[in-house]
Amino acid sequence: MKTFRLLQFNMQFGQGWDEAAPDAAPIRIEQTIAEIRRHDADVIMLQEVEHALPEGRQVEPAPNYTRLRETLRDYDSWFAYPKADPRELPFGIGLAIFSRTPLRERRKIDLPSPPVEFEFEGRRTTPTDRAMIGAKTTLLGREVQLFNTHLLAFFMLHTSSARHPEQRRRVVAELAACEGPTLLSGDFNVSGHDALIAQFAPAGFSTVQRTKTTWRRRPYILDHIFYNAPLRAVQHAVSPTLASDHHALVADFEFSE
Repeated sequence: MKTFRLLQFNMQFGQGWDEAAPDAAPIRIEQTIAEIRRHDADVIMLQEVEHALPEGRQVEPAPNYTRLRETLRDYDSWFAYPKADPRELPFGIGLAIFSRTPLRERRKIDLPSPPVEFEFEGRRTTPTDRAMIGAKTTLLGREVQLFNTHLLAFFMLHTSSARHPEQRRRVVAELAACEGPTLLSGDFNVSGHDALIAQFAPAGFSTVQRTKTTWRRRPYILDHIFYNAPLRAVQHAVSPTLASDHHALVADFEFSE
């Protein structure tokens, strides 16, 4: 049986996990790289690749992505920041796709955030826009469309994506336009994942797992790998790691046709 493997990992810009002081845990990009490499995946989807800087500055070339490229030399890859914005908070930003086979037709889709006001460190602000990136590659002789995204965490703003559905609607529209084998991976930042799964189902997409928590800070399933009917998920695993506040999610696929 011929299969290929996808790794979904929010790497939290290389910051590991410290149960006693999670926000003060050291940044060790080499630990991140070791975690990525141990899964021996054919496709790697990463979120929060870089640490957001004050005033929304975006360093080029992106330092963590550059280090990953230097190490993962047998992969083709590309990286994209979200739209630059001085309101950016000091968390993780940036999406990357790594593939053992060449990537082509690379694109970035902006996902605007609604003007929901919230307070951060004593000041009122609104959330910055998010993004989804896509590319095509050939796996086991078949063309596959890849998407990677990191959506806004509405639960952190004391509201919900049900009240502000536009980001997910845009993602669903991209999925609905895909006819061939397609994979969507990412951190969807949804506390109630059943609604997310139900929304993607009419576009023909299923998630590989919906029972095991993927985030250490709260018992939420934030990370998903969605796939459509030309693909079959053979096996999957939520893999605990101390290299991030997210666990790694790994899935092996075969073609169903």
